[in-house]
Amino acid sequence: MSQLKFRHERSHTKVVATLGPASSSRQVLEKLFEEGIDVCRLNFSHGSHDDHLKTINLIKKINAENEATVAILADLQGPKLRIGDMENNGVVLEDGSSFSFVNEPCVGDARKAYMSYSQLPADVKIGEKIMVDDGKIQLEVTGTNGRDEVKMKVINGGILSSKKGVNLPDTEISLPSLTEKDIADAHFALSQEIDWIALSFVRSVTDLLELKELIKHSKLPTARVVAKIEKPEALKEIDPIIDMADAVMVARGDLGVEVPFDQVPLIQKELVAKCIAKSKPVIIATQMMESMITNFRPTRAEANDVGNAVLDGADALMLSGETSVGKYPAQVVRSMQQIIDATEKGYDYFRSNPPREFSRTYLSDSICFSACKMAEQTDARAIIVFTHSGYTAYRIASHRPKANIFAFTDNKRIINKLSLVWGVRTYLSETFSSIDEAVNQSIERLLKMNLIQEEDVVIHVGSTPVPERGRTNMIKLSYV
Repeated sequence: MSQLKFRHERSHTKVVATLGPASSSRQVLEKLFEEGIDVCRLNFSHGSHDDHLKTINLIKKINAENEATVAILADLQGPKLRIGDMENNGVVLEDGSSFSFVNEPCVGDARKAYMSYSQLPADVKIGEKIMVDDGKIQLEVTGTNGRDEVKMKVINGGILSSKKGVNLPDTEISLPSLTEKDIADAHFALSQEIDWIALSFVRSVTDLLELKELIKHSKLPTARVVAKIEKPEALKEIDPIIDMADAVMVARGDLGVEVPFDQVPLIQKELVAKCIAKSKPVIIATQMMESMITNFRPTRAEANDVGNAVLDGADALMLSGETSVGKYPAQVVRSMQQIIDATEKGYDYFRSNPPREFSRTYLSDSICFSACKMAEQTDARAIIVFTHSGYTAYRIASHRPKANIFAFTDNKRIINKLSLVWGVRTYLSETFSSIDEAVNQSIERLLKMNLIQEEDVVIHVGSTPVPERGRTNMIKLSYV
């Protein structure tokens, strides 16, 4: 097969595309690669392991044939609270009427419905709100027997159809973040050397620790963890969660139902700022280009939403239904890239974010900060990073420099992982014996790829001697 024609110019802000029926064929997936996706998201709420295995193998094949570095993100379903089947697949709930959730499976009607979460009667309290179908229907708890029934008043009614999701914004739920299904899905994903695993329903650091322990004891413990922020409890413990996670996803769908919707814009900005300050990649997700599930063009509001996330400095923007079930998966990626490119043009992202507290990475962090300041002062074309764990690339990216970031590594396992990180492009290199050899080889390769030109100013960051991994201690400023 001839190589794909990738976009020549690469944006700093990365694109995550969810794969599904609309995008799992080779033909469509190749178009998504050409349009510039950086990460493929596999939604484990849908599809069998066999379905996902076919997709994973296809992604790896296209990567190998085109020397591409598109990462794979496995998104675990987490505990899903849903109602059961409803009469005629939908009944009308009138405002002010009484309604009940019961533990006994039944076909629901205008008086009651089956609710999949058996602990609900024990967890809820009178006066708490219950939201159904992404908040379209709002209920208020009026009573519970603590065992098998919750009585409610309909505050905002409407048509309640089968299998709709339930959110409990006021209730402390006793469910674990990792269900039995999630554990099985995580083991499967790890067996396929997935790059990233996203954990739903995160409420505390303990939830992340459970998944990290599972990864640690797997045969290939290299996957990194994305904490999905969609619960109000997570916001109360957000700093330690960001510290523990390898990346964060602002999951605005459930978040916008669980917390007042008017608070979501500010929460998004605060989470992005916190993640950048801690050098953790941050993904903005849900409804970014929602209208393009059925329409050929985005709305003006969606273009503004995408542009604002870029201006905030988010590492990546995620497409969900737009690419998984939408009519125009390739066009939606092209439209998102157009908005990203236009927004990034001429905008100064630089974050003066020096290390403030002495730690074991203080000297490396200082080198990375100095390299970015130097790049700003000299208008350097590129910052070229030598890294084994990827840490130095994360730190450089956290300063959002104007210069392109090129990471060279001898560690195959991190190449695709870094595709999620703002501005970073990664290349596999041999293990060099001297820093001079590494510098010369990197310049030679980038010149051949037309990524730098003669007379450009470039900055190299790495460790000397080269085998001193995890000891970034060198900056070199030079003309090509």
